[in-house]
Amino acid sequence: MNCVQLAKRVESLLPGAPQSVIARWCTVILNIVGNDSDRLDTESGFASTWNEANIRLNAAIDQHDATTSELENLARSDPKKFSPEQIWILVRALKVQSQLLQLYTNPAPDRARVGKE
Repeated sequence: MNCVQLAKRVESLLPGAPQSVIARWCTVILNIVGNDSDRLDTESGFASTWNEANIRLNAAIDQHDATTSELENLARSDPKKFSPEQIWILVRALKVQSQLLQLYTNPAPDRARVGKE
């Protein structure tokens, strides 16, 4: 499946979605399959990849929402009086942002190599 075919397939699942949303889904899907884009050619392969992308995006959205709420509360406090817990909120926020960036920019790890390094 090429990029145009993938975009059409995603668009059929998300009718009326803005092009930016279609592009985001395509990016996540292509990052999941990595060099195994043939996986998208079968109905079962596409369906399992779509489900994985959905889980990843929903998890990322949930993490981002929770972190945003924590950061909004933190922003209302005096940084000179930050507690260790508030510092950990900042560290977690950085980690969540890093995970979101990886979701859109890095392919999934090679499942055959995970745990063998």
